[in-house]
Amino acid sequence: MIYNSTYKDDELDNECEKIVGKKYNIIDSILLNGIGSKRLIVKKYSKNFIEIIEKKIDLIYSNIELRKKGIIVYIATGQKRYSWVIPYYKLVLFKTPNYTIHCDEDFITFSKEINYKENINFFRKLIDQKIKFDQHNNPV
Repeated sequence: MIYNSTYKDDELDNECEKIVGKKYNIIDSILLNGIGSKRLIVKKYSKNFIEIIEKKIDLIYSNIELRKKGIIVYIATGQKRYSWVIPYYKLVLFKTPNYTIHCDEDFITFSKEINYKENINFFRKLIDQKIKFDQHNNPV
């Protein structure tokens, strides 16, 4: 689910919570040593983002928030902010020279130019959370 989150919309927030769960409380956030990535630069994206991400010369910034059942990728473009809601069971993460997040037919590739070391730890945490979720919901 990709939607414009520039302005608060309670209906969309509720739909988002159904898909990826509620935000972590402050205690859980501290125990996880934070639930958000550092600033990421969007390098490439799938065709479904072309309508959303305005073609411009400036960099497109993004960050990721962990939720209990998935993640939310926030994309800032101009004065607008978009949210891409991805449940863990649909999330696919690739680490080639850059990190790429896939869900269904959509993807975003992030550059390694800014905050690379800090975000390596975040992506490890993201993978750990996905594994824990998968093990809890699909025990062998």
